[in-house]
Amino acid sequence: MHSPRITHIALHVRNLDACIQFYREFCGMDIVHRRDHDAKSIVWMAEPGREKDFIFVLMNGGEDLQLTDTDYRHFGFALESREQVDLIARRAEIAGCLIWPPREDPFPVGYYCGLQDPNGNYIEFSYGQPLGPGAEAATEKALKA
Repeated sequence: MHSPRITHIALHVRNLDACIQFYREFCGMDIVHRRDHDAKSIVWMAEPGREKDFIFVLMNGGEDLQLTDTDYRHFGFALESREQVDLIARRAEIAGCLIWPPREDPFPVGYYCGLQDPNGNYIEFSYGQPLGPGAEAATEKALKA
């Protein structure tokens, strides 16, 4: 018997175009599929090269989220360096969407910052977690500590 494998997350969003732009600009995702029928639009977005691995499905007709400062639900994206985390945070601060300035937490959390997309979802950008770029070095460092 095979275990289920996550393939996508689907989000209803209020402003589809603003969310598409956010995920393009900050997450490097591209549209891989779009269909429009009457007033309904559905957009699939993926990181280049991962179109058959994992996607975000964005659908219009949603409501803005009102997350509190202590609500840490988020989508996580790994980066290849602390400097990339700092760069994303600076860009987000200029754009007015930075919610967690860069900070370091003990393994397995690592170095991260947080942004808020136009619909209110929180997005974490990290380096040094045991997932994604930098995972091997972070795991070796934690094992030596």
